[in-house]
Amino acid sequence: MKKILVIDDYPDNVFLLQDRLEQEGFEVIKAYDGNMGIKKAIEEKPDLILLDIMMPGISGYEVCKTLTNNEETKQIPIILLTALTEAENLKEGLQAGAFDYIKKPFNRTELVARIKSALRFSETNKFLIEIEKIKTYAATVVTANHEIKQPLTLINLSTAAIRREMSKENFSREAVLKRIEFIENAARDIIAVLEKLGSIKKPVITPYVNDLNIIDLESGGTEN
Repeated sequence: MKKILVIDDYPDNVFLLQDRLEQEGFEVIKAYDGNMGIKKAIEEKPDLILLDIMMPGISGYEVCKTLTNNEETKQIPIILLTALTEAENLKEGLQAGAFDYIKKPFNRTELVARIKSALRFSETNKFLIEIEKIKTYAATVVTANHEIKQPLTLINLSTAAIRREMSKENFSREAVLKRIEFIENAARDIIAVLEKLGSIKKPVITPYVNDLNIIDLESGGTEN
């Protein structure tokens, strides 16, 4: 069951919306001012928010800005409920991050249609985000394999060479130390690759081979 948070300072409006939405099969969470609405949005993680613009204290615009700038709530679609009809008012609401708006008094059919449209968009957006996460994970694995394979091979070869040298009756200390130096350099290379991967916040994914992608370790996606 989809959860909808209704934020409105008029209890009668909240009751009316709750009645209509519950008839459509939605679970309704109620808030009667901006601060309560923000708190409920963070705690309850609703699927959609219906937000009145004209409220005492914190206006709907401020609530909208706060929620769309919060990592925990920025993906929740917000539909503004407004009696304001001026283009500038509506523009301000959309610039604050609202997905859509419905003018009061609203038609029940229009209300439900707008809500379902916003929910479909939200589900599609979540799906695309998950796809991007999977692509990034796959690219990270390919990148790690590509960047670490050579130093790991060098470590394996150097270890084998040390074993061969040590098996000799008169082994060369200089040869062993040289191989140890190879291993140390390879280990530093691996650590450097892992540190680069760990510091990337906005990975730049580029084509590699055979339909595989790789992360550009030299891109500007790392923290300063």
